[in-house]
Amino acid sequence: MSSTTRRVKLATLVPDFYKAMIELDRVSDTGLDPKLAHLVRIRASQINGCAYCTDMHSLDLREFGEEQQQRIALLPVWREAEKFYTDQEKAALQLTEAITLISVDHVPDDVYEVAAGAFDEKDLAQLIALIITINMWTRVGVTGRMEPGHYKP
Repeated sequence: MSSTTRRVKLATLVPDFYKAMIELDRVSDTGLDPKLAHLVRIRASQINGCAYCTDMHSLDLREFGEEQQQRIALLPVWREAEKFYTDQEKAALQLTEAITLISVDHVPDDVYEVAAGAFDEKDLAQLIALIITINMWTRVGVTGRMEPGHYKP
C-alpha cells in the first residue's frame, strides 16, 4: 500500500511518548518464553495488518532455528495445524486473537479460562501485557505506514 500523504514521526515529535512505549515493550514479555512471545507478536501483527511488525517479529523468531519458518507460515491457520504448537502456545494465540479483536466479542470467558489453565497468574498477566503492547505497536506501524524490509535482528 503506497501513500502520498506524509505521516508524522512519533519518535521525533513526541519523544517522551515513544520512549515510554519502548520501555513498556522492554518489560512486556519478562519471564515469558521468547518463542511464544514472538508468536504472539506475529499473530497480533497479522490480524492488525501491520506488515512491518509481522516482518520484524518473524525475523526475530527465525533466529531460534529453521523449524520456526514452518510455524510462522502456518500461524494464520494455527487451529488447523495444532501439532506445530504447544498447548500453552495455542492458549496464548487464542487469547491474542480475542484481545486483538476485542470489539468482536470482548474476551470470552472460555478463552480466558483456557489461558488461565495454561499459565500461572503472573505469566498470564505478563502475556496480557505483551498482547496489549504489541497491539499498541501495530497501530503505530499501520498509522505511520511503516514499511517492512528495513529491520535487522
